[in-house]
This record gives sequence, C-alpha cells and structure tokens, in this order.
Amino acid sequence: MEGTTEVLTQTPPETAEQFIRQVRRKTRRKYTAEEKIRIVIEGLKREVSVRELCRKEAIPAPIYYIWLKDFMEGGKSRLKGDLTREANKEEVEGLRRESERLKTIVADQMLELTLLKKSLVS
Repeated sequence: MEGTTEVLTQTPPETAEQFIRQVRRKTRRKYTAEEKIRIVIEGLKREVSVRELCRKEAIPAPIYYIWLKDFMEGGKSRLKGDLTREANKEEVEGLRRESERLKTIVADQMLELTLLKKSLVS
C-alpha cells in the first residue's frame, strides 16, 4: 500500500474529484478473457441473480451486460462461420506439401494425356 500512496502523492491533484479519478484509475482491475467468460457463464446459469453475481465479482451490472453481449455476438458470428481461424505453422506446411503433391499428379496426368493424344493422331 505504501507504494501506491507514494505514486498518488507525487503529483498532487487540483481537486478532490481529480484525486478520486486518479485513485480509481490506478486501482482499476483488469479482467482476462477467461475471467470474463467465467463470469458470463455463471450469470447464464442463473444460479444467482445478476445483481448478486456482480456484487460478488465487484463489477458494475452494465459491465456484465456488455460482456454478455460481446460473448453472445462472438458465439453468433462463430456459428455463422464469419470468423476465419488462424492456421498454425504445421497446418500451413501440410497444406503446401499436399498442394505440391497434387500439382505433381496433375502434371503427370497431363503428360500421359498428351502422349495418348499424340499416339492416336499418328
């Protein structure tokens, strides 16, 4: 706590309101995506009310509903197939090998077809 007090007292705010904003900014909790998903899913289970859940998690109810909307929109777009998944390096290499193999097969078949046509013409 002493480190926080030192940071806040280094730049004295002009008003009490500015001091409160500064304290809130410094002590604001950042939630990871996993934490947000856990909270939203817990709210969807309806085992506790949203109000109780928000109180327990120390978040404002509007923030919960923003996370819920984002969660639902993300799932909706994923189900529609709107989002493309990033391919990893192994998948890209595998697809390149497959492409080369198929190109070789097509080239061999075209060569055979050309030789057959020439043999039929002559």
